[in-house]
Amino acid sequence: MREESPVNPLPPLVVALFLVIVGIDVAFTFGARGFVGGPEAVGWRLAAIQSYGFSSDVFRWMIDSWRFPPEHMLRFVTYPFVHGSFTSALFAGVMLLAMGNFVSAVFRPWGVVVIFFVASILGAVAHGLVMVKQPWLLGAFPGVYGLIGAFTFLLWVKLAGTGASQARAFSLIGMLMGLQLVFGVLFGTDSMWLAELVGFIAGFSLSFVLVPGGWSHVLARLRGR
Repeated sequence: MREESPVNPLPPLVVALFLVIVGIDVAFTFGARGFVGGPEAVGWRLAAIQSYGFSSDVFRWMIDSWRFPPEHMLRFVTYPFVHGSFTSALFAGVMLLAMGNFVSAVFRPWGVVVIFFVASILGAVAHGLVMVKQPWLLGAFPGVYGLIGAFTFLLWVKLAGTGASQARAFSLIGMLMGLQLVFGVLFGTDSMWLAELVGFIAGFSLSFVLVPGGWSHVLARLRGR
């Protein structure tokens, strides 16, 4: 009889996202230390932020002028791959692997990727509309929070099947938002929180559409874990 592994194999698409996120930042870090790319590599990160990061100023210019150049529209899907530091990229990558691995146990691989990018895009829209004093949005966290939203959806469905309070499913996002508040008080406001919250809402909402087989199928899969 074939024995099943207690740990799900990491989905290739999630691994690919992780490798791109961390790989890009490794190149930036090595370039800044002079290991690769020559003298001009010191400015790779800053150049990437200017070219591929999401900017509220650019977003509002597009809305005001009703012009949407491809190079600026691209920022909605490229900013998740540009981080301010290697530590930020690595932390986002690890969270991506953890959430992506759990969510992919129920969702199709392409569904996980759709949640990641839609959450990133909607998080950027919210950031662009609201955040003025801190215009730049960088990193994979809004997309990762989208996967946390899908993870919360799965817990929500599971708790509904057991008759437990479904509010418990939101304990993770509550804790994360609480930590954001504490860090904001101690070290200054971080403009990322809005994009992350919208990303979470997007991931939770998309789960109703993307979950394969409906609630009964999800419940059966979760009970079998």
